[in-house]
Amino acid sequence: MLKLFRYLKPYWWQVIILLLSITLQVYCTLSLPSLMADIINHGIIPNNTAEIWRLGGLMIALALVSALGALISSYFSARIGAYFSRDLRAAVFTKVLQFNLSNADDFSTASLINRTTNDINQVQQTITMILSLMLRAPLFCIIALIKAFETAPNMTWIIVVAILAILFLVITIMSLVIPKFKIFQRVIDKITLLTRENLTGLRVIRTFNNQKLEQKKFNEANTELTKLILFIDKILELQNPMINIIFNGTTLLCFWVGISLLPTDSEIIGKIPAFAEYVTHVMISFLMLSILFVMLPRANVSANRINEVLKTKLKIHWPKQTSGEISKTPSVEFNNVDFSYDEAEEKVLSGISFVANAGETTAIVGSTGCGKSTLINLIPRFYEPTAGEILVNGLNIKNYAKDDLIKRIGFVPQRGILFSGSIKSNIAFGAPKATMEDIKEAAEISQSNEFIEKFPDAYDSHIAQGGTNVSGGQKQRLSIARAICKKPEVFIFDDSFSALDMKTDQKLRQALKKVTKNSVVLIVAQRINTIKEAEQVIVLDKGKIVGKGTHHSLLNDCEIYREIVRSQFSEKEYENELKEARHA
Repeated sequence: MLKLFRYLKPYWWQVIILLLSITLQVYCTLSLPSLMADIINHGIIPNNTAEIWRLGGLMIALALVSALGALISSYFSARIGAYFSRDLRAAVFTKVLQFNLSNADDFSTASLINRTTNDINQVQQTITMILSLMLRAPLFCIIALIKAFETAPNMTWIIVVAILAILFLVITIMSLVIPKFKIFQRVIDKITLLTRENLTGLRVIRTFNNQKLEQKKFNEANTELTKLILFIDKILELQNPMINIIFNGTTLLCFWVGISLLPTDSEIIGKIPAFAEYVTHVMISFLMLSILFVMLPRANVSANRINEVLKTKLKIHWPKQTSGEISKTPSVEFNNVDFSYDEAEEKVLSGISFVANAGETTAIVGSTGCGKSTLINLIPRFYEPTAGEILVNGLNIKNYAKDDLIKRIGFVPQRGILFSGSIKSNIAFGAPKATMEDIKEAAEISQSNEFIEKFPDAYDSHIAQGGTNVSGGQKQRLSIARAICKKPEVFIFDDSFSALDMKTDQKLRQALKKVTKNSVVLIVAQRINTIKEAEQVIVLDKGKIVGKGTHHSLLNDCEIYREIVRSQFSEKEYENELKEARHA
């Protein structure tokens, strides 16, 4: 928790105003009981009206100043807490944006969402309480104790009894509630995860008619959370009647002891209510501090979760400036590259070597799980190779500054991702300075203009979050348009044509050749028809290259490639492909 206090530094002057206003409020508030005692003893009992008016006026003035101090302190504590959470939320979000895929794999999406929202809100509430109570409660307690001793020194033992009763109650409650807070956060993460999975996978759930199974899983987590909330609420609600008993019992004890002292102290009549109020302030101070200490462990759990994100060491470090000579001719080269995931025993990729040149299409094929997507994810440094080197335009990608490398790459993921906004903003997402002509050209090449122009607002039409208001094929074409609009030197298509029909696929690839004649094109594909015309086809099997060449040469030389082709063509089509390969 203390490690997050550094986010309060920009607001130090506001903290000083807060402290001064709290001090003013405490002083004025604790001056009122002694003035009330003076009114009773020196105004009401001797029937001195002038003294009543004088002291009463002073009490009203002090009450107004106290209210002003309370107003200022409340305003600044809320303001500082709000800005603190804003800065912390921004820091967490910025850190998450810096994550590469290997970092992101360490956290679930649901957990990161909760850390950015619920956990920061919990810390904010605690910070606001700390700013409001950490000085106010001790000041009230210390000054009230001094005032109580000055008012009735022979009754101060009542304060000790009251404090012990409050401490016993608070310690009992804390011991019961605090262990539940860690479980509470874990269950919240689980519910968020289940909710997200069900919302994103709604079609699959309905297709397999598994609503009851998912409902059961959610109900189990929801029931666990409900039981936790009920347990915590029951314990916390129990403290209210217990506190009332302690407060009322203490007040009753003050009056009973005070009246018993009346024969020896004639001014005790005015001192009894003043002393009782001082005792109440002492108990409230201890109670407020105890509530704060109850909140601190829960906030500390949240703070630790936030710090886990902020302290995550990036597994991939980028130089601030690009060092080395960059060739003007685009190319991508793999030199004996190996890759394995953290703590994995087997390599995902092993000994990968090939060169993809400008003006050529390099296709990567292979069975599911052979490492195709992993291979291309290494190029923009989503993951770091465990051995070997990757060169873009003749320079090792480790020597590139992040912006210098990424601006050269147009990446189209396997699953088309769209953002809430307009069609225009989604296409220009990677090229903020793109003109309307650039956007329309990219849409035309990607065959997106066909459906865009059918929308009422054309390029200004709204795209819902996640692109839920467009089809899978439309989403894929818009993702391709986004990469084209960027005009990169290296195009990477990760099975990005799978949702397109054969006719659209063919038209798109033909149009794409016009804008990629000076660029490197890397395509991961499942469909052989998509990559038949590629200048270079790389066949992967179990993370190793088992074939490299053109479509026809691989049909002659690579058994695994022939099996892939055979699985996608009819027997007659396959025989025709083999004949063409022999005569090529």
